[in-house]
Amino acid sequence: MADERERGPFRSLAHRLAGDPERLPDEGRLPGFSRATGWLNSEPLTPEGLRGRVVLVDFWTYTCVNWLRTLPYLRAWHDKYAASGLTIVGVHTPEFGFEHDRSNVTARTAALGVRYPVAVDDDYGVWEDFANHYWPALYLADADGRLRYHHFGEGEYARTEMMIQRLLLDAGAADLDLDLVMVEPAGLEVAADWRDLRSPETYLGYGQSSGFVAESPERYDRPWPYETPRELPLNGWALSGRWTQARAAAVLDEAGGGLAYAFHARDANLVMGPAAGEPGIPFQVLLDGHPPGDAHGTDVDADGRGTLDRQDTFQLIRQNGGIAERVMEVRFERAGAEAYCFTFG
Repeated sequence: MADERERGPFRSLAHRLAGDPERLPDEGRLPGFSRATGWLNSEPLTPEGLRGRVVLVDFWTYTCVNWLRTLPYLRAWHDKYAASGLTIVGVHTPEFGFEHDRSNVTARTAALGVRYPVAVDDDYGVWEDFANHYWPALYLADADGRLRYHHFGEGEYARTEMMIQRLLLDAGAADLDLDLVMVEPAGLEVAADWRDLRSPETYLGYGQSSGFVAESPERYDRPWPYETPRELPLNGWALSGRWTQARAAAVLDEAGGGLAYAFHARDANLVMGPAAGEPGIPFQVLLDGHPPGDAHGTDVDADGRGTLDRQDTFQLIRQNGGIAERVMEVRFERAGAEAYCFTFG
């Protein structure tokens, strides 16, 4: 074994913080990807073909804001460590129906700068082989194909990177830069303001909905005229105009309809898109009844105007300064909008 001084002081610190690689738990063999329904950025990969490399498996779906906030680190780790023996395999397991659309996944993979291999997991086969339950979820395997570490959700970036470094060194990587990566996230990739985040992820389809002030099972899957009440409770939401509340989404049936949410967070986002075959739908966001101005998100301008031109997560509000309870409204100029889920940050 090499003298500890030859490994550098940072590696010694990493060992003290997280334990020696030899003492990391062995969580079993790296499951395969044979049940993937396709691949992007790579030919199909196997655990046998990856032997000798450290493998980071990351479960994601492209609209998941929690995953989007981890993406700057995944890109940085790929850029820094791929040549030293790290392979990142992103497993795209869709949550919403439109995330099964290969053209959507391909386009968003490219737009988000995901350059590492992606196993497309439309049928949840890889998800099941890993017994996974979360987006995002990260699994790290050593060069012998044994799982040694996992993390669910956001955070623990420094610890995860130290695990990557230690397994690469254990596999024989030479001249490894042991400084941690620095990232500069923007838009949806910026970490949440957890201190002021008091609004939860909220689904609009009746299959998982909560907080809908006009919830009524007899209206499910039927066009219905709704009105927004004068006041909404915190984390309550409402529809205006003619909508159909379907199992997975609220679908606008006539022009001029809208939705409103009373939230407490720095950021307000909405997973939404035009119905299949619909052209871009202009919309406007209002904050407490007014254009958002400097509080607009990256997908709208200061007047709150944007275009629903894809099925994706749209950042509608990003506030500066003090955070208080606010009401966000989204109004659509044409029918055909499908709204799936509010998220906050």
